[in-house]
Amino acid sequence: MVVEAGADFVEVGVPFSDPLADGPVIQRSSQVALDQGMTVVGVLDLVRDAQLPIPVIVFSYLNPILAYGLGRFVRDARAAGVSGVLLTDLPAGEDPDIEAAVHAGDLDLIRLIAPTTDGPRLHAAAHGAGGFLYVISRLGVTGAATHLDHAEQLVLRVRAATELPIAVGFGLATGEQARTIARVADGVVVGSALVERLGEGLGPARALLTELRAAVQGPFDRPKP
Repeated sequence: MVVEAGADFVEVGVPFSDPLADGPVIQRSSQVALDQGMTVVGVLDLVRDAQLPIPVIVFSYLNPILAYGLGRFVRDARAAGVSGVLLTDLPAGEDPDIEAAVHAGDLDLIRLIAPTTDGPRLHAAAHGAGGFLYVISRLGVTGAATHLDHAEQLVLRVRAATELPIAVGFGLATGEQARTIARVADGVVVGSALVERLGEGLGPARALLTELRAAVQGPFDRPKP
């Protein structure tokens, strides 16, 4: 469905029992997945079976990956067709050995950039990142937001520190928001709003994806101005 709608990449989450960065929608979906027996192995099996023609990013908290075994995860993720990894609670530079293992496994290490990340810290976070930088549009947890007042200024600040593509997430839920962000960013990440629509059925989810695709000004790898 996401491929048909024109998505440039897909993020697949590993459910975790203590998702501190996530709002109520993703918290509920994670718990449902855990209750139904979803595991790291199950996530990688889904990726392998799907064989999507676009990159797949696995995002996870660090605990499930360490419990699975870092080296084993990197090897199995690559074999399953994963292109990159986003570790939501691993600050840039906090554990060089983990970052080196991801790089050695030929996986892009997607870094999160918060609104409070600036100066030397911003450049340090951008250095060694791969794939793209994930800019968090606002402080707080995931979930739809009415206003993204400072997101554009944040993207422009991050743009000055990197040549990697920039995707913006946390709070985006409508085509209008995506259109606004796409004026300065290379892409948008929408999770909570899509999960909510999926709860209503495939039709509403497809409608949201179509709306978002129409709002974004071109593919994720479009030339920067």
